[in-house]
Amino acid sequence: MARNILILGGSTEAYALARELADRPDIRVISSLAGRTGTPRLPAGDVRIGGFGGADGLAAYLRDNHIDAVVDCTHPFAARMGWNAAQGCATMDVPLLRLERPAWVRQRGDLWDEVADWTEAAPLVGTRSKRVLMTVGRQELEPFAGLDHVWFLIRSVEMPDPMPPFTQAEILLARGPFAYEEERELLITRGIDTIVCKNSGGPTDAKLAAARALGIRVVIKTRPCRPDTPKAADVAEALCWLTPICA
Repeated sequence: MARNILILGGSTEAYALARELADRPDIRVISSLAGRTGTPRLPAGDVRIGGFGGADGLAAYLRDNHIDAVVDCTHPFAARMGWNAAQGCATMDVPLLRLERPAWVRQRGDLWDEVADWTEAAPLVGTRSKRVLMTVGRQELEPFAGLDHVWFLIRSVEMPDPMPPFTQAEILLARGPFAYEEERELLITRGIDTIVCKNSGGPTDAKLAAARALGIRVVIKTRPCRPDTPKAADVAEALCWLTPICA
């Protein structure tokens, strides 16, 4: 009998894991997407879109769909889903793994200001920045909208809706990953003096490498706390964790 594996998805790692599992006859893989983008890229295997209704709703889904294991591959900043997953899996006694790419680590030459939230970041930007590249996600722009003397280049997969009332802003619709040379060219041609981003982690990030080379300051949000659960740093580790469950 095939084992039912639920992937809480949306990240690059989630797509890669689903691709590895989808063709296995001993596994039925189901990827859950939050549905925050209008035209999401669909992973291999079965897909559901939308929330569960909190930890209790997730627990009910696990029970009703006979889920044998859950792999939380949500974005490092999707903290609420992480806590709901831990509670829901504990309620139903379903094994849970957190698959999370390693965080970026400050390197020699980096000009980083690490912040815990955007209300802490906005004054830093307001006091010393003139032209800012924002890569924080379209739903987290509001704290910066009152900085009328700063020009923002807001890079997003989709148009912010509603758009906060920025006095000086340009929207750049684009989906990564981005190459080092194009990031360097963007920073130079747009006269960027500050990057505002999250510590999403993973392989060396091109915009951070370009900022390091050009001496551009980075205001970077640190990751939120998550539950203490088994963790994997990559898909290979996640597959090893799944092996005894699917045996």
